[in-house]
Amino acid sequence: MIVWPEYKKLTLEDKIDLLYEHGTFIMAIRYYSYKINLYLLGNFYVEVFVRHKNTIIEKIIPLDMNHTRMKFYSDQIMLPCDMF
Repeated sequence: MIVWPEYKKLTLEDKIDLLYEHGTFIMAIRYYSYKINLYLLGNFYVEVFVRHKNTIIEKIIPLDMNHTRMKFYSDQIMLPCDMF
């Protein structure tokens, strides 16, 4: 399975293809003008930022466990960082 350093080098289109073929959808949140889909890919989580007004994926980034968005996720599910 791919690791983050290799994944981040891919084009956005290749990231999307790999994510939809091998990733596991976890949940979605609304955050400002985005719908953010959280996926598990191998051993790392990624956030897929979809501009919901025109349904365009703008970026895919690794989940930052220290970001304030974490409260939106942890209110609904238990992520590995919540377990310890």
